[in-house]
Amino acid sequence: MAIQKTASGKVDKRTKEYKEMVARAKKAREAQNKAAKKATIKKSSTAGRRADGQLDQRTKAGKEAAARMANARKAKGSLKNKLKRFFGI
Repeated sequence: MAIQKTASGKVDKRTKEYKEMVARAKKAREAQNKAAKKATIKKSSTAGRRADGQLDQRTKAGKEAAARMANARKAKGSLKNKLKRFFGI
């Protein structure tokens, strides 16, 4: 049965057909959201992270990452790299 419309041309929301259509659309949205949640790609690892997402430096992975960051900061401040940045080499 076709969806009934009001005199102004809008869909009549009081009809049984409209309510069934809305229910089907809601069910389809829920299924789509459920499928989307399953398909999300998770991060490869959250090891060494606290609940707020910050790196936990008490863990082995955290200590290794902190050491890498320290080396990067140290290298950034080296004379060789300062000259590279200054002269654009």
